[in-house]
Amino acid sequence: MKKNNLKIVKIDKSKSLFNYEKKILINELILDLKLGYYDFEREKSQKVKFSLEIDYQDKKPSNDKDLKSIVNYGTIVKLIKKLVKKRHYNFLETLAEAVFDELFKDKRIAKILLKIEKLEILKDCSSVGIQISKIRSHAKS
Repeated sequence: MKKNNLKIVKIDKSKSLFNYEKKILINELILDLKLGYYDFEREKSQKVKFSLEIDYQDKKPSNDKDLKSIVNYGTIVKLIKKLVKKRHYNFLETLAEAVFDELFKDKRIAKILLKIEKLEILKDCSSVGIQISKIRSHAKS
């Protein structure tokens, strides 16, 4: 008869066995704001659409009773609304950098894909805009 060579492995509960890769999606947040370089863009507000994919990592599962255990999409929407009320941005790129600066204050966030579109600026186009991806330098792509 064969001898059983199984070993008992103890799991250290203080160490995490998993890493979570999570993604927040915000699709087509449409705001009326004054945005642009030209005088007519400074005078009249226009519809601007924001879409974001925010990748973040966590070593533990979300706690159903603790809002701080997640990256909250409601907080992100409020943050964007606050940024566009605070000042006038001439370029979509400078607005994007302001969004990145605020969101990357959360150390869990590793990567942000941000798309900003002006919906009413050129009559021959449904929208014009930018898409920028920014990755925290220590994050893996």
